[in-house]
Amino acid sequence: MSHTFYNSLDLTCKSPFGAVKAGQPVTFNLTVPEGLGYVDPHLVLTKDREDPVHYRMEFTGQTPKVNHFALTVTPTTSGLYFYHFDLYTDFRRIYRTPGGEGVLSWTDGQDWQLTVYEPDFKTPDWLKNGTMYQIFPDRFCEGKPNKVMPFADRIYRADKTGEPYFWPTEQSEGYLNMDYYGGDFAGIQQKLPYLRDLGVTCIYLNPIFEAHANHRYNTADYLKADPLLGTNEEFSALCAAAAKEGIRIILDGVFSHTGSDSRYFNREGRYGPGGAYRDRSSPYRSWYDFDSGYPCGYRSWWGFETLPEVQEESPSYVEFICGKGGVIDTWLNLGASGFRLDVADELPDDFIEKIRTAVKSHGEDKLLLGEVWEDATTKEAFGRRTYLRGHGLDAVMNYPFRSATLDYLHGADVTAVADALMQICEHYPAPALNCAMNFLSTHDTERAITAIAGEPCNNRDRYWQSKRCIPSGQMDAAIRRLLLGYAMIFTLPGVPCVYYGDEIAMQGYRDPFNRAFFDWNSTEQRLRGPIKTLAALRRSCDAFDGGRLEIVRAEGDILHYRRVGVVQTAEIILNRGPHLIAEEAFGKNTEVNPGGFTVLVEDNHPEHVGYFSVY
Repeated sequence: MSHTFYNSLDLTCKSPFGAVKAGQPVTFNLTVPEGLGYVDPHLVLTKDREDPVHYRMEFTGQTPKVNHFALTVTPTTSGLYFYHFDLYTDFRRIYRTPGGEGVLSWTDGQDWQLTVYEPDFKTPDWLKNGTMYQIFPDRFCEGKPNKVMPFADRIYRADKTGEPYFWPTEQSEGYLNMDYYGGDFAGIQQKLPYLRDLGVTCIYLNPIFEAHANHRYNTADYLKADPLLGTNEEFSALCAAAAKEGIRIILDGVFSHTGSDSRYFNREGRYGPGGAYRDRSSPYRSWYDFDSGYPCGYRSWWGFETLPEVQEESPSYVEFICGKGGVIDTWLNLGASGFRLDVADELPDDFIEKIRTAVKSHGEDKLLLGEVWEDATTKEAFGRRTYLRGHGLDAVMNYPFRSATLDYLHGADVTAVADALMQICEHYPAPALNCAMNFLSTHDTERAITAIAGEPCNNRDRYWQSKRCIPSGQMDAAIRRLLLGYAMIFTLPGVPCVYYGDEIAMQGYRDPFNRAFFDWNSTEQRLRGPIKTLAALRRSCDAFDGGRLEIVRAEGDILHYRRVGVVQTAEIILNRGPHLIAEEAFGKNTEVNPGGFTVLVEDNHPEHVGYFSVY
C-alpha cells in the first residue's frame, strides 16, 4: 500500500500553501511508516545558487504504524529556494512527483520549490475580479473613416473584410505590416458601451506610439500617439470616457528596442539629418551598440535590422523612459493606468525596478505587467530573473495556463494538466498570481478557436495559413470547445483576458492572420452571452477574487477544481468528453453535458442561505 510521506499541496503537510513572504514562518510535516525502521529526517533547503542547509526535523508523535515529524523554518530574505527531505539512513530521500506528492528514492530526484517574496509586495486590487480585453489598435474599430494616410508609405485598406497582407517575410521589402485598416481611438471610444456590456474592466492596447509598421512595435516617437490613431489629447479623452464606464486602459511598453525608422535612430532619414545612425554626436547615440562585428553595424533585436536594440543601462535612456516628463510619466498623466512590458525577460531586472518606481509614483493602483512565456519565477535569462518577487513586475502574461488549457482541450493527460496549473499556483507570489493575465489568444499566437479546432500549422508558411478556415460543419463543436477553454481561464486564479474578436469566434493562424479587422457585421453571438455571464460571476463571487485553487478530481475527461474564498466557494466542473457525466459537489450530484462545464457557488457561512449557479 502506498504511503503519503508529504504533499506540498496539502495544508496539513505544508502551511501556508505556495509562495511566502520573507520573514513568514513555514511549517513542514512529514510522516514516515514504522516499517522503514530508524530514520532521522532532515529538511534539505537550498537557496538558489547557494549551498544546501540541513534542518533536523522534530519527532512529534505517532499514529498506528506511522511516525510524525515537523519543522518550522522562517526564510528571512526573498529568493528562490528548493527543498527535499533526507531520512539520514540508507541514503533514502523524499522528492517531488506530479501533484506535489513525495516519493521515496535512493537517487536524485526533483526538489520542491519555495518562492519567497518581498513582504511589502502589493498589486492593484481593482484588477483582481475584473476582465481584460486586448485590442490591436489598427484592427478594432475605425471611428473616423476614410482617413488620409499620415505617411506616404502606408497602404489604406478601405475594405475591412480583406485578409491582412502577408507577403513577403519581415526581412525583405514588401507590403507586410504596411497595410492599415484605420482603427483609431475614436473607434474604441465608440465601442466602450459594447465592452462594458461584455463585462470588460480593463483594456490592454498593443502599441499606440508613432511607428512605421501597423503593429507599432518599431517605435518611432515614444511621446506621440501614432497620427492614424489620433492625438495625445484624443487618447486622454478615451481614457476619461473609459473611466466613466468603469474601464481602465493599459499600454504596451516596448523598451528593449526602437525602430530603425525613428527620430532616435533615423537610419531611413525620415526625421532629418539627426539620429544615432546618422550623427555620432546625437544625444541618442549612447542608447545603441554600434560595432562593426554586427552584420548591420549595430546590435539589433533577434537580427532584425529594422529593430535596433537599446542599451537599457544608458543613463540618458533610463531617464527618458523613467524620469520626470519621460515616457511613463507622460502617458500615465494622460490617463493610462499602467503598462505591459514587451519582452520583459529581455530587460535587465534593475531597469524593470526603475520602471516600477516610475509607474508606482503615479499611485500604487497603477499596473505593471510583463511578457514572459514560461514560469516567471524560474526564468533564466541573463541569470535567474527576480522580477516577480515584489520589486519588479506586478504580474505576467500567464502562458503556462494557456498551454495547460489548450492541452486539456486537445485531450492531454488531465493529471498532467492539473499539475501544470498547481505548479504555477505554488510558485507565484499570491499578489502576482491574482493579477496574472490569463488568455487563450494574443497578437503573438494563433487565435484560440484556430488553435483548438483548426488543422495544426506545424510551422507551415504564410501561404498555407492564408484564408484557411475551420470547415463550417465543424464550427458548432469548435465554438463549444472554445467556450470550455474560456470557462477555464475565467475561473482559474488570475484575470481573464479576451483577445478582440474571440467573442465572435474570429479565426486566424499566426500574424498577420490573427490580426484581421473586427467583423462588426458578424451574427455569431454564441460566445458573447456566456462570456458576459462569466465576467459577472467573477465580480459577484469572492472565490474568484484571490480564492485558493484546489484540484478535486482530474481523471479521464473530467477536470474538477474548487476556488475557496472568504465568503463563498465555487466548484468548477469541466467535461471535455462526449458523454454526460455526474459529479458530486457540495454533497449533491450535478450533471455536466458533453463538452460543457458547470460552476456552482455556495456561501461558506452556515448561518447564510446557500445558493447554486449553473452555467
